[in-house]
Amino acid sequence: MIITSLLDTDLYKFTMMQVVLHQFPGAQVEYRFKCRNPGVQLAPFAEEIRAEIRALCSLQFQDAELACLRSMRFIKSDFVDFLGLFRLNEKYIHVTPRSNGEIDISIRGPWLHTILFEIPVLAIVNEVYFRNTQKEPNFAEGRRRLDDKIALLQADGLAQLKIADYGTRRRFSRAWHEEVLRSLVARLGTGDQRPGAPAGPGQFAGTSNVLYAMKLGVTPLGTMAHEYLQACQALGPRLRDSQVFGFEIWAKEYRGDLGIALSDVYGMSAFLRDFDLYFCKLFDGARHDSGDPFDWGERLLGHYRQHRVDPRSKTLIFSDALTVARTIDLYQQFRGRCQLAFGIGTHLTNDLGSPPAHEPLQVVIKMVRCNDQPVAKLADSPGKGMCDDEKYLAYLRQVFDIPAPA
Repeated sequence: MIITSLLDTDLYKFTMMQVVLHQFPGAQVEYRFKCRNPGVQLAPFAEEIRAEIRALCSLQFQDAELACLRSMRFIKSDFVDFLGLFRLNEKYIHVTPRSNGEIDISIRGPWLHTILFEIPVLAIVNEVYFRNTQKEPNFAEGRRRLDDKIALLQADGLAQLKIADYGTRRRFSRAWHEEVLRSLVARLGTGDQRPGAPAGPGQFAGTSNVLYAMKLGVTPLGTMAHEYLQACQALGPRLRDSQVFGFEIWAKEYRGDLGIALSDVYGMSAFLRDFDLYFCKLFDGARHDSGDPFDWGERLLGHYRQHRVDPRSKTLIFSDALTVARTIDLYQQFRGRCQLAFGIGTHLTNDLGSPPAHEPLQVVIKMVRCNDQPVAKLADSPGKGMCDDEKYLAYLRQVFDIPAPA
């Protein structure tokens, strides 16, 4: 059994789910799976994936897991009570092999009852694929690569650089994920001053994975994902105001907590048009997830200065396909000019050898409809969107004044 706990997912699934419970309990959604690697044959493993999903749907939250969630200051007691009764329902998810060797995975049903599928299902697809195609994983090479990454982070002048793990959805396996996290905690340290806490400069800030945050005593990290702002296209009063509506509802729910805004659902230019003085002051910062990160950071710092907000009081989070080397470059460019955070995913949790012997899967599950209406994102990186309704995409570009791709 690959997933043994419903906490084995990213924190932002719970923070968004709480908003859904309180603000949009009747919303109906559809998600679809996509593997961006050309030619990857997942169809032979469809039945195995189904069996793992069936096992996932048998899980319930345990008392210790609920207590962990209840201890977080931004999680409300009625939401934890709801989770105490919650189970994922297999009737909402369908896995279908295709004749070309690929698979379709679709999830349809109430948002409140389907939102927790995404991360564990992606982790299942990864682990099923790799345990069938990598009979002898090169863990020695993976450990050597991890050693090299840690050595880079421990170089002179980088003691204040902190990284976090964002790699649950594309990890090689659950066991390898835990090994990587234990190595990072032991060798980079968490900055925890309590007796028995690991030594080190405290360069490991935490993980998006709630289960391992609980097991290892580190900070769980996360706020919102694209699906939240996409759903607001269907749930808000007017499409042009959907981004503003999403931020306002978030602030209504969390009252200043979890104040990191996601910036790339409509591209950076549309984000900055909506992220006015009110939001600049209200939110603690923003997260980058597509487009050139250096350009994004400079534009955001300039935007803060233009609105007479000190950028040094704000946090820029970088999380788009980061490597340790790219993280260091970004740190060197922006250090001292703002607060910084870095979430590294596949580069930490699925880097065991050179392709083609081992190539991580670029798998995603994206929301494509909400309340029977198309929803989409128009990111700053080509290929990151996922919507097959060209008329809706054209309308979205028109509404948010986004040029069509060349």
